[in-house]
Amino acid sequence: MSASDEAGLADAVVPASIDDILDSDIDGLLDGPERALKVTSADRLKRGFLEIVEFRRAHERLPSSTTREIAERRLGARLDGILASEEKIAALKPLDEFGLLETPEAPASLDDLLGGDDLDLLADESGLLDVSDLPVRRQTYDSGNAARREKAQDFERFEPLFKQKHAELRDGVSKLLPYPGMTHILPGAFFVLNGVMLFIAEVGETEYKKTTVRENKRERLRCIFENGTESSMYRQSLGIRLSDEDGQIVVRSEPPEILSDDQVSGYIYVLRSLSADPQIAGIKDLYKIGFTRGSVELRIKDAEKSPTYLMAPVEVVASYRTYNLKASALENLLHRVFAEVRLDISQVDRWGRDYDASEWFVVPRAVIDQAIELIQSGAIVRYVYDATAQGLVERGQ
Repeated sequence: MSASDEAGLADAVVPASIDDILDSDIDGLLDGPERALKVTSADRLKRGFLEIVEFRRAHERLPSSTTREIAERRLGARLDGILASEEKIAALKPLDEFGLLETPEAPASLDDLLGGDDLDLLADESGLLDVSDLPVRRQTYDSGNAARREKAQDFERFEPLFKQKHAELRDGVSKLLPYPGMTHILPGAFFVLNGVMLFIAEVGETEYKKTTVRENKRERLRCIFENGTESSMYRQSLGIRLSDEDGQIVVRSEPPEILSDDQVSGYIYVLRSLSADPQIAGIKDLYKIGFTRGSVELRIKDAEKSPTYLMAPVEVVASYRTYNLKASALENLLHRVFAEVRLDISQVDRWGRDYDASEWFVVPRAVIDQAIELIQSGAIVRYVYDATAQGLVERGQ
């Protein structure tokens, strides 16, 4: 060591104590690692409940504790446990944005009671509750039922429809069949109940009847009767009346065969985006093709808040009434036929989550019209879209 080094060491300040050493550690080299905050049982309860809230937001229903889907069943069982504890309900109330923890009100009427079929006993498909072989005292409804209806204020809109339907029955264009089930109670359907024809003018937005174990869906109807009255009974109530009183449905004598499955009718709709985003507005021939069992107008309500509609208002270009068409079948067919020109874009919703906007396709309107005709005839399965030729071609060509 040189003399200058020795002099430098001599001049260095030597810490006098451990406190001086800690105070001189300006870079925090001597700091210990921060301890992770302990997760309490209250934290775990809140996190578990927020998972249930996210499921409700994503699926628009409560998780079931009896499904075979393990992840959903776990959430359903967790919710059952929460609802069984008043202490947990009180702790989670501030996080309950969907009212999942509210105690259901007692039914105020027969319609409410029928609409709250928690166990779905009124739609038994197994035949377990079939008592048709037993002697049954048929329930009859007299004219007192009319007192629960009210005069249809705009009956002049519907009267021509009844006259047309009666003319179709006389000419054999339409015919009466036994009531086929509640899935056929849709907007635009005609039924005959106790000799009186009725028309389903509207199916209201889905209401959710909450119970301590599940959340059931129900819809109010606007039923127009040919005698100039109307009723706002629930779909379930009308279904029971039609079933009990040997109701009939009015159908075309030769309905088109759509698919092999005899499923519920609905509407295929074609939408155009009214987005101001240049990346979307600049795409020529961009359309959304979808399916709904109810009103198209209700389906696109608040489109500007939904990534499904590109977070913007939409314009209804066309809608087509369909028969025997499954929504899942339509979606699979459209995705397969127009897979090559499906819009590849992601949207962020108001909660900051990413969504892929499906059912949007870059395809000329005339080709969409052709595809709709092929869907309604069932021939669409033989075709695929050729983006180069901008037309539908048969597979294998």
